[in-house]
Amino acid sequence: MSSRRFRPLLDRVLIKRVPRPQRTVGGITLPDKAQSKSWQGQVLAVGPGYYDHNGKFRKPTIQEGDLVYLSEYGGNNIEIDDESLAVYREEDVLGIIKEQLDKEQN
Repeated sequence: MSSRRFRPLLDRVLIKRVPRPQRTVGGITLPDKAQSKSWQGQVLAVGPGYYDHNGKFRKPTIQEGDLVYLSEYGGNNIEIDDESLAVYREEDVLGIIKEQLDKEQN
């Protein structure tokens, strides 16, 4: 598994983008050209945290397994074991997807 071979540093997060559905809610199949890049992903690994400008250590708020929304222009693409992944700074992750939060609360 690629998350075992790669450990992010500081506030970085290893993310596998979740593919968008190929059909619309109405059942229309979208051609490859019409599909946009996925801005959602699953967190595979999280760095230990970072020291802020006051010298206080900040732990990450994101955890492994979280489903998140991603910033369009953030992150670096990497390939591990023929798998395309992305490394984002935690600040470039926009938020945790609510469906997952609802499941955790129940």
